[in-house]
Amino acid sequence: MRVGIGILGFGTVGGALLRKLIDENASISTKTGLEIDVVRVAVRDTARERPVNLPAGVLTDDPMEVVGDPEVQLVVEIMGGEDPAGDLVAAALRARKPVVTANKALIAARGKELIGIAEEAGVPLLFEAAVAGGIPIIRPLSETLAGEQIDRVLGIVNGTTNYILTKMTEEGAEYKVALAEAQELGFAESDPAADVSGADAAAKAAILASLAFGTWVASDRVYVEGIDRVDATDVRIATELGFVIKLLAVAENTAEGISVRVHPTFVPGDHPLAVIRGATNAVFVEGPSFDELLFAGPGAGGAPTATAVLGDVVDAARELLAGAEVAPPIRFQPGRVLDFEAVATTWYLRLEVVDRPGVLAQVAGVFADNEVSIKSVWQEGEDDGATLLLVTHAHTEGRQRASLEGLRALDVVRDVAAVIRVEGAGPTPNL
Repeated sequence: MRVGIGILGFGTVGGALLRKLIDENASISTKTGLEIDVVRVAVRDTARERPVNLPAGVLTDDPMEVVGDPEVQLVVEIMGGEDPAGDLVAAALRARKPVVTANKALIAARGKELIGIAEEAGVPLLFEAAVAGGIPIIRPLSETLAGEQIDRVLGIVNGTTNYILTKMTEEGAEYKVALAEAQELGFAESDPAADVSGADAAAKAAILASLAFGTWVASDRVYVEGIDRVDATDVRIATELGFVIKLLAVAENTAEGISVRVHPTFVPGDHPLAVIRGATNAVFVEGPSFDELLFAGPGAGGAPTATAVLGDVVDAARELLAGAEVAPPIRFQPGRVLDFEAVATTWYLRLEVVDRPGVLAQVAGVFADNEVSIKSVWQEGEDDGATLLLVTHAHTEGRQRASLEGLRALDVVRDVAAVIRVEGAGPTPNL
């Protein structure tokens, strides 16, 4: 059975998708019974040379021509960004055309609205490729586990930062050196800000939390810290203590409410996420009935993302040809999303202090004043000072930050060199 599709965007993913549709056409038809026909493709420059040859008249520089073409039964949006992609997706859905997208920024920003439009139109909006493109995680959360209680979702969802931190861990590389190598090998963009700042991971975390907990979490409710301040010293210390530093997306659903955050994290060496190396992504899901589930694989790149897009195209095409209205993957319910200050976290701190009697007592006093208890503390000597390493018990971010301000006000503290959150109970040094 034939299905005419229109594609918005012809970048890395678009090229990989078109190549897959051409090279694997016979296999796709044999396995699925579908003949997927690319009717129109929207690009910025129709004169530009492309890696895939398309028949005359397929390319257009007007994306609305794709959406409005009566021969286009299904729209694939892989142009990226919120504008004009959002309005194009909305227009396609209102025209009762199924939409497949790989656009994480769009889903994080306007997903609730677009899912509502899709529900009204009775057509699917599928976005498996929007988060960790090479890992099937959207469908498990929205369908397979839809009837299950999910308590936590932990994720390494940005390949660039995981590659950089892996280099720092395994080779002792400084951050800037590891970043430069990642750029040289194509794992990082020339402007890596969206990756290293944590913004890319935050958009993905918002989507994962929304699907896992059934309450829409706007991306601006995700607390974000990047990896640009992670120092090789702390990477070394983490390793010595049996931990590894990862940029972790953490989504939790507790009696108090939902919290979502992205930040560098001390991950215990025996945790399944600790062994996720290089540009690989992984999502770790916890719930009372299934205990723990791990999904891992390539998180980005043209081929893995195109595979996820194609899977959604096949599903959407089958539903289209079946002729039935499609129920939404999930109906979002109101829920409380916590301010980050109310979330309990464990902290590791590295303080550069004056080496004289009474310093530790002053530092401990600041924590006591803010009702934060210290789990462990140890010291590394320097020629003209000392380094204090501390791990707190879990307390609210509000109390932890108040302690941090108090430490910075002490004249015996030369510098708060590092603050990194800890997954689990935290390290206890074996001195």
